Amino acid sequence: MKERHYILGLFAAVWFLAATACAGQQKEPWRADQLMPPEDLAAIIDNPTAVKPLIISIGPAGLISGSVEVGQVKEQESLDSLKRLLSKQEKDRDIVLYCGCCPFKDCPNIRPAFSLANRMEFTNHKLLNLSHNLKVDWIDHSYPVTDVQ
Repeated sequence: MKERHYILGLFAAVWFLAATACAGQQKEPWRADQLMPPEDLAAIIDNPTAVKPLIISIGPAGLISGSVEVGQVKEQESLDSLKRLLSKQEKDRDIVLYCGCCPFKDCPNIRPAFSLANRMEFTNHKLLNLSHNLKVDWIDHSYPVTDVQ
């Protein structure tokens, strides 16, 4: 009987340690294959015959050429604007979301936006891989930006 209690106690301790270790890791709402390299999007924008995805700025500045700006989706009003915009799209539409305000680990906008697209059951949505920020990962490479007046 003592052996049984020992084994159950050991099992509970291992389970607790595993659960505690996993709790510290944040699971992102996107998969690795849903991260779009900036050079891939730049090539699509620069190709006049390419079918363009819906490019949505979910951060403080919509600088990428052809993007639609909804604002910082960390704010409910902007998240609602994104939801309205997405509700008008086909579920299989190619969509690229981007922020670029700061490194991914600190960004308050990318997770709510991507999670919303997941909940709305889009099948071809991607997150532009601006892992540092818009300046370093896009502007410094001279990728297409909107004309600023």
